[in-house]
Amino acid sequence: MGGNSGQAGRHIYKSLAHDGPFDSVEPPKRPTSRLIMHSMAMFGREFCYAVEAAYVTPVLLSVGLPSSLYSIVWFLSPILGFLLQPVVGSASDHCRSRWGRRRPYILTLAVMMLVGMALYLNGATVVAALIANPRRKLVWAISVTMIGVVLFDFAADFIDGPIKAYLFDVCSHQDKEKGLHYHALFTGFGGALGYLLGAIDWAHLELGRLLGTEFQVMFFFSALVLTLCFIVHLCSISEAPLTDVAKGIPPQQTPQDPPLSSDGMYEYGSIKKVKNGYVNPELAMQGAKNKNHAEQTRRAMTLKSLLRALVSMPPHYRYLCISHLIGWTAFLSNMLFFTDFMGQIVYRGDPYSAHNSTEFLIYERGVEVGCWGLCINSVFSSLYSYFQKVLVSYIGLKGLYFTGYLLFGLGTGFIGLFPNVYSTLVLCSLFGVMSSTLYTVPFNLITEYHREEEKERQQAPGGDPDNNVRGKGMDCATLTCMVQLAQILVGGGLGFLVNTAGTVVVVVITASAVALIGCCFVALFVRYVD
Repeated sequence: MGGNSGQAGRHIYKSLAHDGPFDSVEPPKRPTSRLIMHSMAMFGREFCYAVEAAYVTPVLLSVGLPSSLYSIVWFLSPILGFLLQPVVGSASDHCRSRWGRRRPYILTLAVMMLVGMALYLNGATVVAALIANPRRKLVWAISVTMIGVVLFDFAADFIDGPIKAYLFDVCSHQDKEKGLHYHALFTGFGGALGYLLGAIDWAHLELGRLLGTEFQVMFFFSALVLTLCFIVHLCSISEAPLTDVAKGIPPQQTPQDPPLSSDGMYEYGSIKKVKNGYVNPELAMQGAKNKNHAEQTRRAMTLKSLLRALVSMPPHYRYLCISHLIGWTAFLSNMLFFTDFMGQIVYRGDPYSAHNSTEFLIYERGVEVGCWGLCINSVFSSLYSYFQKVLVSYIGLKGLYFTGYLLFGLGTGFIGLFPNVYSTLVLCSLFGVMSSTLYTVPFNLITEYHREEEKERQQAPGGDPDNNVRGKGMDCATLTCMVQLAQILVGGGLGFLVNTAGTVVVVVITASAVALIGCCFVALFVRYVD
């Protein structure tokens, strides 16, 4: 846990990820191919996320979900994620699996994503085939679809933390920055293809007729892409098992992964000499003595201690989390309802009309065009992620952060005030700037904070290891759980605003206002490392 070191503005906090007998060893330089393989998880995740964002509202409305239950769908998964993500993030810091600390969690969450997609895209069809009673069929179709949406949304939001912690564990500082840019790049590509898939009228194509409905087509492609991408991701860079590191036994090596270094585990001031990445036998004996202390620290951790660590985090971490919350609140306010906005406001369709009516068909056309807009967003997210590496040398992380929020706020404001098809599609490019910013800049700042604290620990090696209550896994989990908190705010607040205003236009206006507030916050409160 961080705390004041006696000097104003200086905070030192120690990491759970560093409970172990070894001092810090810089991981080796990773080949670009390995970083790209690692980024495939973000491609698969965002591909499936795009399918959900484009179709979740039409799916829920098509099964007859009452408007009074709509907000519950957006409440359940973020509440679970917000409560559990820091706990699981800390647990992954201490995972003793032979496969590594992060990959078991990533695999579990990927399977949950697959099951969730199967339920919300196919649940209504399966229920219709099994149940004949119309009333029971309606109840079961709504229940299964809601469970699928909640499960998928929970796992998709949750998985980002372990993926980022995995990258931070096995990469050097330079490779972390490079890896984050690849993550953002492939996130954009995955989203673009996912939205493109949703924009195609599969009902009039042979594959759509073969599989039954467009929802089954979505599931077929989503399950295939998700499975392949996560297989590649999990085989990208090996992790050093925590059990081997604690015992002083060098893990099995690959040509790309020298021993010990990929885990980055150390206890401050305990053992400082590691030659050629291997452990000195005499020092390993001393490390074995420290193992019991590490296990006691791990067993002593409770939910109360974790919450205390979150509340008492250094101020610059807290401000970064708040800025991330503001950004995601603005972004989700627009993105979760964008296809519905296109169908109801821009195209003036009616999702509650009979499915063979003109109004409903117009609404469906608006949803398809909205998918094209989200595809444009994802393409520009990838392009902007590429140019970020050039821009950061001129305007810095502060300039990138401020620019992302400002352009998104202006873009959504114009869309809400002037809901025209062509201008809306053009301004969707600004969504991509915000998306890329949220996926890269906050995590770049986290890596800067970590590097600064490692330098501080080297200057003050006598820190008390008993204060180790935070780790990289918890840092990433705390930052990403702001996404769940943003969903809670969006799900609870926007429903009330829409009912009060009587129009969906209030959604994009709210997104614009929140983003512009975020501009001021990232400029005045977020700390940037020189």
